[in-house]
Amino acid sequence: MRIFLDASVLLAAAGSANGASRGVFDYAAAQGWTLVSSPWALNEALRNLPDLQAQATRDWLPLRRRIFVADDVVVLDRPVIFAASKDRPILFTALASAEVLLTLDRADFAAMLGGTFYGLRVLLPCDFLTEERAAGRLPAA
Repeated sequence: MRIFLDASVLLAAAGSANGASRGVFDYAAAQGWTLVSSPWALNEALRNLPDLQAQATRDWLPLRRRIFVADDVVVLDRPVIFAASKDRPILFTALASAEVLLTLDRADFAAMLGGTFYGLRVLLPCDFLTEERAAGRLPAA
């Protein structure tokens, strides 16, 4: 499964070794998940990384090495009603490169969380891990 990680998830994974965002990284290899992001998301994460504790910067490089970088997609050949223009490249690139978009951005993606966008599932990392556990693909927490 290809899982797209937006900047909020990348920052949360770097900022906390115990959260669901880091859990996605921790389970990825064993589950055969490909973690995907984009230059757009990576640049946003890098701009905000200095706002976190120093440990986040140290944790970032090993995490970054585990991410496949997909080219940014900025236009789509389908009708789209999505007001948050700054996050369109995230949504469009995730649609083009993954089955699931994980985000912690409850403001811009609120209407999509727990739903789909042209078949792309949009979830919080904790909800994704909960679904995987419920399906028996992950050990109980």
